[in-house]
Amino acid sequence: MSNLGELFVHSGAIARATIHRTKQIAHLMIGIPDYETYVEHRRKVHPGEPIMTYEEFFIERRDARYAVGGGRFRGCC
Repeated sequence: MSNLGELFVHSGAIARATIHRTKQIAHLMIGIPDYETYVEHRRKVHPGEPIMTYEEFFIERRDARYAVGGGRFRGCC
């Protein structure tokens, strides 16, 4: 009976990981960068340096993608 319980727990973990990865891929496909990956990178590669909040990160990435500056949209191409 414990094997069935372990299988159930393991299946749930796999399902959660699959959903998380699918969400990451979908966001990247439509151009939404992953904040969790950014934070992990900053902590690993740039320890002690400040980490943007989610809102700051989102605005910075949006502005970089759409070349927004000086209150004017400059287009993507």
